[in-house]
Amino acid sequence: MKRAAEFTPQKLEYLKLLAKQYPTVQQASTEIINLRAIQNLPKATEHFISDVHGEFEAFQHILNSASGVVREKIDDLLGASVPRSDRDQLATLIYYPEEKLEEIERETEDMREWYRITFHRLIDLCCLVSAKYTRSKVRKAMPKDYAYIIDELIHTHFEQNEADKRGYYENIINTIIDLDRASNFLIQLCELIKRLAVDHLHLVGDIFDRGPGADVIMDALMEYHSVDIQWGNHDILWMGAASGSRTLVATVLANSLRYNNLEVIETGYGISLRPLSVFADEVYRKCDVSRFQVKIAKEDEGSFSERDKLLAARMHKAITMILFKLEGQKIRRNPSFHMDDRLLLDKVDYQNRTVEIDGVTCPMLDTDFPTVDPKDPYALTPQEDALISTLTRSFRHSEKLQRHVRFLYSKGSLYRVYNGNLLFHGCIPMAADGRLLSFSVGCKDLSGKEFLDYADLTARRAYYNRPGSPERQFGMDFLWWLWCGRNSPIFGRDRMTTFERRFVEDESTHTETKNAYYTLYNDPAVCEGILREFGLEESHSHIINGHVPVKSRKGESPVKGGGRLIVIDGGFCKAYQKTTGIAGYTLIYNSACFRLVAHQPFAGREEAIRKNWDITSTSQIFDRLERRATIHDTDNGRRMQDQVDDLLDLLRAYRSGAIVESHKT
Repeated sequence: MKRAAEFTPQKLEYLKLLAKQYPTVQQASTEIINLRAIQNLPKATEHFISDVHGEFEAFQHILNSASGVVREKIDDLLGASVPRSDRDQLATLIYYPEEKLEEIERETEDMREWYRITFHRLIDLCCLVSAKYTRSKVRKAMPKDYAYIIDELIHTHFEQNEADKRGYYENIINTIIDLDRASNFLIQLCELIKRLAVDHLHLVGDIFDRGPGADVIMDALMEYHSVDIQWGNHDILWMGAASGSRTLVATVLANSLRYNNLEVIETGYGISLRPLSVFADEVYRKCDVSRFQVKIAKEDEGSFSERDKLLAARMHKAITMILFKLEGQKIRRNPSFHMDDRLLLDKVDYQNRTVEIDGVTCPMLDTDFPTVDPKDPYALTPQEDALISTLTRSFRHSEKLQRHVRFLYSKGSLYRVYNGNLLFHGCIPMAADGRLLSFSVGCKDLSGKEFLDYADLTARRAYYNRPGSPERQFGMDFLWWLWCGRNSPIFGRDRMTTFERRFVEDESTHTETKNAYYTLYNDPAVCEGILREFGLEESHSHIINGHVPVKSRKGESPVKGGGRLIVIDGGFCKAYQKTTGIAGYTLIYNSACFRLVAHQPFAGREEAIRKNWDITSTSQIFDRLERRATIHDTDNGRRMQDQVDDLLDLLRAYRSGAIVESHKT
């Protein structure tokens, strides 16, 4: 038994503070019992999603269905007693309760009986999905207005002879229906089931670009009960634009114009592109813009006139030329980026229509650059300078965009270590021989975890440091480096060849060589080395990765490194699905196993509601745990164990007399 002298002075002071919270042996003992009981509960379910790229309908469906977890629970509970069609309808009801209920009310004659049967099924589902949680946690998850009623219903267990409890249960349901609160109560039950099906969501990067609803996805994430985000390169792009980087504003606009994805900018974030359209129509009216034709989906082609397409191409070229100039200024301002080979505007020979790339003279397809001064090619014209400043102010003053980006910063990071797994979007930059690449980008020879920690901090300075300060300016420049810098951990290539793809016919110049990581990660030893770099040595630790779509159509597996690394970018974005052959991977990690889920393309929200269509998915268990994981095995469980250890020390201090109990009289 430790006496006062056996506790260090610092430990004793800490225990005295702890004693204010637990002033008696009984209270300290009760808390130890509570914590150990919680530690023995099964580990709750984690859900991993990556590279959603603005595809908000598919994302929302995956979120609602928890990648099949909700349907799995329905089938476990009702598969032997309820027809498939009824289970399909119940699943759709849980995913989209308000919309599906409207349809059911139109088509069902006896809604009272339907409500009675459906309430029984939903309450039984609530019991099933709440089994992993303490009653207190379940109660906190319940809608405030119905918390007492739902708590009663899911904890009223009646046996064959307990007619009174059965009657009590039925009377609650009948009263809800009689008071015309059935629809509202049903919606709340459905939301609770989705809330309890998954305890925590991981979004492993690339919320933005390509698809039309990144802002809708951000709204959904902000309402989600528990989420973390690993920044992808496209997220960093928007974070930089919101921070006030003129270069990244130009990049966002060039990308959005290229893929005809202006809805997020104009409608979602209320940013007017009229200044750009007026400038482009005036300055680029007589220019060759054939290399800047906007990509329009076949189903949307009828919505755009030839004049619309021409104006979009002019806008695309105008902002791209501004971008090349701003990038050149940034490269010259930051020699530590080592990107001088990307300075190409000053290598253009207008008389011979060529450009020098890596010492090779290449013919150009377009040298019609009305705003470029060959003597000072990276200087903006006064009109360009005023335009990009106006557009940047619009990004800075978009209240909704700023709210979303603050959320990205508060819930996001470049990487995360969570419950024994390492999550990041892009790569851990490596040399061909397997060594970790070191960087001196505003720092001195940092690699691996140290460099990612530095990069995370510098990315935050771009948004939070004082406007106009050197720290904020470098932070914004650094965000651009993260977007396209050589072997950046979220870009993972040697260069971004936008200039070549726009102006040079020779496709060999378009190549963007991937970092060696994307070859080496097939080696289990390499993956284990990366995990050790981040302090992970458990047998069931994994790297969970996004960024590079898995080409399932060509037989590529998302499981790498002997099962140590999982790539969950499978083509959420419609533009990638021809290459990948599927519509995305997601990952489920519960108390029993890691399960990879491959999804087929989503037919759309309306079809899902009307026809009870779910996303067709196939799942693969790639790592089964030897025993069922408990909360004790999680990060939170380890924090609880620290609390238990401190409370045990407090008990020893009480019993040895080192600290005196405080009994209130």
